[in-house]
Amino acid sequence: MGGYLTYETEAETAVMVALINKEQPEEKVVEYLDELAFLAKTLGLDVVKSFTQRLDKPDVRSFVGSGKLEEIQTYIKAEDIKVIIFDDDLSPSQLRNLERDLKVKIYDRSLLILDIFLERAQTAQAKTQVELARSSYLLPRLTRMWTHLERQRGGTGTRGGAGEKEIETDRRMIRNQITVLKKKLEKIEKQNEVQRKSRQSVVRVALVGYTNVGKSTLMRLLTKADVLAEDKLFATVDATVRKVVLDRIPFLLSDTVGFIRKLPTHLIESFKSTLAEVLEADVLLHVIDVSHPYFQDQMETVNQTLIEIGATNKPTILVFNKIDQFKQLDEELLEEMDNPPPTIDDLKRTYMNKAENDAVFISATEKQNMDEFREVLMEKVKKRHFQIFPNYLKDSYY
Repeated sequence: MGGYLTYETEAETAVMVALINKEQPEEKVVEYLDELAFLAKTLGLDVVKSFTQRLDKPDVRSFVGSGKLEEIQTYIKAEDIKVIIFDDDLSPSQLRNLERDLKVKIYDRSLLILDIFLERAQTAQAKTQVELARSSYLLPRLTRMWTHLERQRGGTGTRGGAGEKEIETDRRMIRNQITVLKKKLEKIEKQNEVQRKSRQSVVRVALVGYTNVGKSTLMRLLTKADVLAEDKLFATVDATVRKVVLDRIPFLLSDTVGFIRKLPTHLIESFKSTLAEVLEADVLLHVIDVSHPYFQDQMETVNQTLIEIGATNKPTILVFNKIDQFKQLDEELLEEMDNPPPTIDDLKRTYMNKAENDAVFISATEKQNMDEFREVLMEKVKKRHFQIFPNYLKDSYY
């Protein structure tokens, strides 16, 4: 290991906070908190409890009401909790008040996601994009937030006794950093644009989907390349492009960052150059974790994100993955099946196969139904390939 020693460190304990209201009924909040706990685990935090409150809108001062805030305060003192995670974004004033009242590290959903991205980004482009999004997010929120910034600077401790002078110094530093990062990103994007233009003579296929649905596993299977695939949210942050040859026809396959509910707008904006792989793709493979109890909501999140970045109206294949784990069935699905667990033929008879786009049902980890998947994929690829090269004799490829 190059002479380095690694040490196991105890995970910081954390609690989560969310509001229940008309926009977020209790059932949805339970789902959101499950996802938030997974995000926390991805960052190495140990969530031990969640707090919810029925409130029409967040309290302008402290997000939750005074009674709930006191309940949270009592618990974190008794249990020595180090971190509190809010499932929605906090305003700068809410953050200041909460840090002053609770005296622990505060995350909201956006900052949690940004820190995960910062930890997982590998390429210069991804690192620059995340740092830019994070700096833009932190600038109006500087209070004791330099405790978070220390990680970015490479430190581990908290700077105590800092006052307004230190805050202004940090603000100036971040403004300068934002300027430098924007210039650096522009340079990287120009280089990447040249690379993408050089690929215009090859069919391009992009994997899209919610985070942790198996896109990287599918890519590794198709390319036989060593692509990271983990059971963690945002295992892939960088855009990965690999060449694939099937039926003697080459195409480029790209995997980009997974989408997620409440993805920070500034993060989407910063990642538009990475998502250019999606924008410029000829074919989209929308990978869906069909074993997830809320996979339909995840599909909708992906579709909405594609609309936001302007990547709709492309030939798309719905790839329903993890059929080997498909256990939770709703009444509509059960009515359309003979005996669960469903077979591939059962799944084909459901509403999932009645969408406008082609649909295929697979298990990438178990390599189930991969032949049919390749056939459906190559039908799209060949159609586009012969549009690019109309003078080629199609018969020579069959």
